[in-house]
Amino acid sequence: MMKKTPIAVIVCLLVLPVSNYVHAQQGQKVTVSEILGERKEYYFDDNKPNEPPPGFQSAFTGKGEPGLWVVKKIENAPSADNVVVQTKLDITDYRFPLLILDGVSYKDIMVSVRFLAVSGKTDQAGGLAFRYKDNNNYYVLRANALENNVRLYIVINGNRKQIAGKNTKVTPGEWHLLKVICKANKIQCFFDNALVIEATDGVFNSGSVGLWTKADSYTFFDDLVMQELK
Repeated sequence: MMKKTPIAVIVCLLVLPVSNYVHAQQGQKVTVSEILGERKEYYFDDNKPNEPPPGFQSAFTGKGEPGLWVVKKIENAPSADNVVVQTKLDITDYRFPLLILDGVSYKDIMVSVRFLAVSGKTDQAGGLAFRYKDNNNYYVLRANALENNVRLYIVINGNRKQIAGKNTKVTPGEWHLLKVICKANKIQCFFDNALVIEATDGVFNSGSVGLWTKADSYTFFDDLVMQELK
């Protein structure tokens, strides 16, 4: 089976042709469309195991020990063979390690990731951070396999506030999909391709994207995809 590149940006065009191509560092391929803008895909399969993924920075909100994110080779990853995981498992409850994409800022975007909750006594959570300004200001959509719910939060000055939530089964040991579509102040949240939350919030209108965990969650992430919306 042919391996996917670790970072690829591909746009599927229905009407208009691709307008131009930009080639970035580390083999990144950026396709710019007159319809949608950039699409970036991160599969981590060509990254070195036991090292942080290139192009990302570790961030941290809350208390306790900062996170350590590394690439890990596992069996049965959605796109073989590598995933990303946060490996420092501090049980502090208000502890939120993040892995944020460097050097980007999106306003209107569709972003998705696959995650698998492996273990955790305090929490078994995985999430998507978006419109990330800094480590204390961003939105996060997260699912929790201990609580069996999906929730949308806003973090302002390090304080987390729930915007909306949905009770639904989040099975540990199985791959799930989280997806967010945000246009202006409208936010749609999907879990396993089902729309579970619709909300309106305009506090943050742009920012970076990334991965999020809580407390001692040991959670695999794969197939991080971003599609800029025009």
